[in-house]
Amino acid sequence: MAVKESVKDSVKDGVTRPAAKAGAGNKKVAAQQAAKVVNLAERSGAEPDETAELADKMKTSVVSKVSEVMTKTTKSSPAATTEIRLLSEDEIRAMNEKDYMNPAQLAFFKARLQQLEKDLLKNAGETTEHLRETVLVPDPADRATIEEEHALELRTRDRERKLLKKVQQSIAAIDGGDYGWCEETGEPIGIPRLIARPTATLSLEAQQRRELKQKLYGD
Repeated sequence: MAVKESVKDSVKDGVTRPAAKAGAGNKKVAAQQAAKVVNLAERSGAEPDETAELADKMKTSVVSKVSEVMTKTTKSSPAATTEIRLLSEDEIRAMNEKDYMNPAQLAFFKARLQQLEKDLLKNAGETTEHLRETVLVPDPADRATIEEEHALELRTRDRERKLLKKVQQSIAAIDGGDYGWCEETGEPIGIPRLIARPTATLSLEAQQRRELKQKLYGD
């Protein structure tokens, strides 16, 4: 019994180690490991039938593990090849109307919005650090100048905070499949307008109507 358990432990170790290095030549690995088991079994005094049975199990287990790892590797490979190449602004403008909001265009605008989001967050962080490092000066004139600069910077950050919210909403619209369409009329906003203002949610005509209505009747 002790001999059989020892051989089984060897089989278990032999299966685990080659599987971690799965690749070409898996049959050769299985054969080598099986040969080791046979030699060990013979030295331990195992019966010939038991030795042959363990060797067969060894080959089957190693090949199974290798195939499993290779399958996972194969499944993960197509993801890299299907990655959409980011188009340039000129390529986006030159596309046909029937290609409006196709995957390539959505990828272009999402990348632009994500970069804008990154820049806005960076500016906010820099302002926070700037305010923390402010040193009080005794001269009233200098102090007034510094306070005015801080007030201007904070107003700028406040506008960027509102813009950041729109940027994040636009990214969510891309993920939801609603980006590029006027939220009032359902018509295309248009590539030129989105390039100039990637957070736009209204077509140019709808935006003009809204601004005229606000001018006439107020908010």
